[in-house]
Formats: sequence, C-alpha cells, structure tokens
Amino acid sequence: MQFVDPALPRRLDGWRSPSLGLQMPIVTYGHAGPPVLLYPTAAADYLENERFFLVKAVEPLLFAGRLRLFSIDSINSHAWMDRSIPVPEAARRQARYSRYVEEEVVPYMRHVCGDPHARAITTGASFGAFHAANQFFRRPELFGGVIGMAGFYDLAKGYFRGFSNDDCYFNNPAWFVPNAGGRHLELLRHHSRIVIATGQGAYEVPEASQRFARLLADKGIPHWLDVWGHDVNHDWPWWRKMLPYFLGKIGF
Repeated sequence: MQFVDPALPRRLDGWRSPSLGLQMPIVTYGHAGPPVLLYPTAAADYLENERFFLVKAVEPLLFAGRLRLFSIDSINSHAWMDRSIPVPEAARRQARYSRYVEEEVVPYMRHVCGDPHARAITTGASFGAFHAANQFFRRPELFGGVIGMAGFYDLAKGYFRGFSNDDCYFNNPAWFVPNAGGRHLELLRHHSRIVIATGQGAYEVPEASQRFARLLADKGIPHWLDVWGHDVNHDWPWWRKMLPYFLGKIGF
C-alpha cells in the first residue's frame, strides 16, 4: 500500500536530541514553501500521520510547493500517557520536549526551507493539537500560527493530579496564555493565524475547544473557532478533511 505518492519528495532524517537524550526522527514532505510542523496523536510516532493518510490529504499543496510538511515523534509514552511516572517528572520531560522543538526542530526546519526567520505553522489532532498549541503559544516569535483539530488545551484536569510547578505552568496554554503580555501578546494578536476546530460527534469534546476560544477572546487574540457537526467524529477521516481545508483558508 502506498501511503504517499512515490513522486512526492520525502526525506527521513533525525539525530540524538541533546534536550531529550533520545534518538528523534523527523520526516519532511515537499520541495518548497513555508514550513508546517505536524504532531502525531497520543503516543504515536513521526510516521503516524503518513500511515493514516493525513499527509496524502495535503499532497496537492505539497506538489504545488505551497508548503513543506515536517512530522516528528511524540514523547507522550515517556510522559503524560505513562501513569507510573510521577507528575513532576512527566512535566520535566514535557518541558524538555518543548525545548527540543524550539532549539532543535525549528533551526532544522529553517535550514531546510532556506529561511532563517521562518515561523512554522503548528498542527495536529487530538493530543497532537495540544502539543501544536502549546508550542505555538509558548513561542510565537518562532511559530506563526496553529491549526488545532479535535484537541484540548488544558492538561490540569486529566494529567496534573493537583500538582503545579513551572514546568506544568509553562507547558499548559490554559494557564500561561491568560498572563501573556508585551511583545508576546502583540505577536499573538497581530502576527499569527489561529484555528481551533472540533467536531461534535462520537468521542469529541467540543467544550474543550470552546473554553480555550473564550480564553483567547478574553485576551483579545483573534482566532477562528470552527465547530463542525454532530456527524463529525473524533477520527482520521474528518481530520483528513479539516487539515487541507484550513491550510487553504489561512493562505497556503
């Protein structure tokens, strides 16, 4: 089975991350255009989005040179999705993962794209939407926007178990975005593209997206909350519709 067109430029790469102490692979699709950073769902790997045909769904944009797509591993299996790990340690690993993306993946993407100032759009579905939003809202000087699909944006209720420290705070958008200010807030308000999308069907939690959208509205941060219908389930066929649709709508 061909997950992507054999003619699509596709490059596998990776390195041992100084931030994580792990071998971290990365795959690039496309030959030209600005970068889009794609996160996997849950505890999946960097090729999950290819196996589930999400990359295939944006092939027309890739072939047209309208974007380059980068996909990386999750470390959720080493952090939030391993309940045997104490929350402070899981939060420490999350903080290191954020640093890996900011200090290692961003320079890599900029090098590949030949643009030392490129601000990638982040995106992902489900837990991937959390990571995409966390990364963007942490460092809008590095990232130009986010497309969150069927996501959640607050780890506190399901994962922190009442604990809090700086690693938790600075990796939980529902906590740190309300206190954004200065140049950080200016970038979010005036130089970013923000899409929060959700369905209302099986296994979707539209309230999570709606709560986060209200938080953004309270901060005066422009965004597009798009709530799809009750037939839109928490599943790949819908994300394959959402991603090319929103990429097109925000200018790719």
